[in-house]
Amino acid sequence: MEPNTIVDLKNISVFQRENLVLSDVNLKVIQGEFVYLIGKTGTGKSSLLKTLYAELPITQGSATVCGYDLITLKRKEVPYLRRRLGIVFQDFQLMSDRSVLSNLLFVLRATGWKDKVAMNERIEQVLHKVGLATKGFKMPHQLSGGEQQRVSIARALLNDPELILADEPTGNLDPETSIGIMNLLLDISQSDRTVLMASHNHALMEKFPSRTVKCEGGKVLPFKNSFDQPISIA
Repeated sequence: MEPNTIVDLKNISVFQRENLVLSDVNLKVIQGEFVYLIGKTGTGKSSLLKTLYAELPITQGSATVCGYDLITLKRKEVPYLRRRLGIVFQDFQLMSDRSVLSNLLFVLRATGWKDKVAMNERIEQVLHKVGLATKGFKMPHQLSGGEQQRVSIARALLNDPELILADEPTGNLDPETSIGIMNLLLDISQSDRTVLMASHNHALMEKFPSRTVKCEGGKVLPFKNSFDQPISIA
C-alpha cells in the first residue's frame, strides 16, 4: 500500500504582507517521514510553516496539507485543518496562569471536545507519552525548559495529528535536553506520524540524520550532506 502524501506543494509562492519570501516552492512529504527544514534566519522557514497551517495565504500554484486544499480553503474550514496538525513552537507558548492540565483542557475544549471523562483520559495519555504523567498539576514556571517543551509536544498530540510542525523546538534548550526532545519527536514520527522540523542546529541533525530541505535565496531546495540519511534513534 502506497504511503499517503501529507504535504504536497507545487509552484507556490509565500508572501509576508506584500513581501515575496519564497517563490516556486515544490515540496512533497509522505506519511511517517521526518524532514528537516533549514536555512539562515529570515530565509522563510517559519513563513513556510505558517502557510501549512493556513496562517499565511497561498494565492498561486497548488498546495494540499492532510488532504485539505490550501488554495480553496475557507476561513471557517481552518480549525478543521488545524485539528489534523500539531504545532510546536520554540518559545513553548503555554498559558502562564494555568496549570499543565488546564493548558491542555483549553485546547481540547477549543477543538470541540465535550466529554470530560474522554478529555481527562486523552490528557493522561499524552502526558504519559511525553514522560510527564505526574506533572499535570504544575504551573509552567515550575517546570524546566525541557519539561515545558514536552508539554507543548503533548498539546500538539492531543488531537492525534497526522502532521507535526516543529519550529525550532530545541532553540531555547541545552544540548542534553535537546537530545531528549529529538528522541521524543523521532519516536512520534515512527508511529506513522509525519514531522517537519525547522532547525539551525547542525550538531543535532548530524546526531539524528534525516531528509533535509533548505530555504535559501527565496527558494526551497534539496540539501545533501552528511546528515541527509535515514534516521535512527540514539
